[in-house]
Amino acid sequence: MEQRLSLVTLGVADLARARAFYERLGWPAAASGNEQVAFFNLGGIVLGLYGRTALAEDAGVPAEGAGFSGITLAHNVRSEAAVDATLAEALAAGATLVKPGQTVFWGGYSGHFADPDGHLWEVAYNPFFPLDDAGRLTAP
Repeated sequence: MEQRLSLVTLGVADLARARAFYERLGWPAAASGNEQVAFFNLGGIVLGLYGRTALAEDAGVPAEGAGFSGITLAHNVRSEAAVDATLAEALAAGATLVKPGQTVFWGGYSGHFADPDGHLWEVAYNPFFPLDDAGRLTAP
């Protein structure tokens, strides 16, 4: 198997609400979406939004369940100030602050927000994993 993550699909309760949230973050939806699914191009990875029940059904698993799902999405930025600015932008778009930006044990600075469906996003500045000019992250 080639080492690649191509698409992350989030199961959402209300597709229109979820799509509007990500559009308020300044992410234009791709034209390939429709009334059942939305896609956002994220620099080589695609974020998909799909109804939670339908997504669970497609995978053959129960849709019920709440709380921490065992996954956090991450958005890395170029500075500590950018962490705070990005968290503020997410809150203005309708996110819930989970953890404000702060210095963390591994030597960086990060905070967390939840999107309207409770999906956790970490916004992080990691001085050990710098972004290239195109904003891509490569682990050293």
